Amino acid sequence: MPTDPRVDAYIERQADFAQPILRHLRARVHAACPDVIETIKWSRPFFDYRGHPLAVMSGFKGHASFGFWRRDAIATGQEGEAMGQFGRLTSVDDLPGDAELDDLIRAAAALVDAGEGAVQRKTRPAKPEPEVPAELAHALATEAAAAATFAAFPPGCRREYCEWISEAKRPETRARRVAESIAMLREGKRRNWKYE
Repeated sequence: MPTDPRVDAYIERQADFAQPILRHLRARVHAACPDVIETIKWSRPFFDYRGHPLAVMSGFKGHASFGFWRRDAIATGQEGEAMGQFGRLTSVDDLPGDAELDDLIRAAAALVDAGEGAVQRKTRPAKPEPEVPAELAHALATEAAAAATFAAFPPGCRREYCEWISEAKRPETRARRVAESIAMLREGKRRNWKYE
């Protein structure tokens, strides 16, 4: 079974009661789904199958947890208050039997095989094109290089400039922000270029 040393290190850092739980879960996942790949995501051990998240396990001070990525499609009958689907695990005995757990893991893998591995997210409507403040529109009309850069940016980048200028309450602040915007646009910079 291919293992990730980062998962070994994660398990070793957990409380004494949690280590046997996490080791047992890890062994069951590999036994039921030999093609699974271990990784660390969001500081937690994840099991990926064919490029999709299959399950996650975690250790906490007072309990451990295990859950399937498609928790809405895998009914465990033990929905708990913890982050996983089996409640607050404090010993291996809190888990279903090996055969039942293996069946659940195989069911999660079957969802991926059927093309249902990804969680469907609600699509958001696209935001409307930002309204360009009059001061910025006037400055762009006199600066061809800045105008070309601004026009080439995606709507979100244009929106950042427009909102930054529109948020200014005093005319002096708006004028200063327009001047700074034109200077950055001349250089081809996005509004938040420092963080890219």
